[in-house]
Amino acid sequence: MVRKVAISACLLGERCRYDGADNYAPSLLNMLEGDELIPFCPEDAAFGSPRPAMDLIETQRGVEALCNESGESRSEPIRRYAKAFFEQHGQIDLFIGKDRSPSCGVCSARLYDKEKTLLSDTAAGLMAEEAIARNIPAVDAEKFEGNQ
Repeated sequence: MVRKVAISACLLGERCRYDGADNYAPSLLNMLEGDELIPFCPEDAAFGSPRPAMDLIETQRGVEALCNESGESRSEPIRRYAKAFFEQHGQIDLFIGKDRSPSCGVCSARLYDKEKTLLSDTAAGLMAEEAIARNIPAVDAEKFEGNQ
């Protein structure tokens, strides 16, 4: 049976990282041969590439993705993209996120307080949170590669 795998687009070689580069992962792609790969990148869709970096910050309103340059919240466009992506693509069998991403990291995103003190390095990014909330099996790319 062919799995439907939602995968961070940068892992496929798309130049959509915050710095305009990619995270091409040929060994990962070899492991997924035969699966239907459905790329996503909420940050590129909302803000383009390259773009200023952002971090996950614990605020009074909860976890927010804040732009490091301006301090503005980037959360809402990412959350809207995530909801629309999963609604558009129906049944996803597996979500593979780019580790440490504030959008796509499954259990490796860094969460800071307002003073930029590290609170956790095992947080979920905003899009990964949506996958988890929908009970979609989710894993960071590095962990998936290490377990295969």
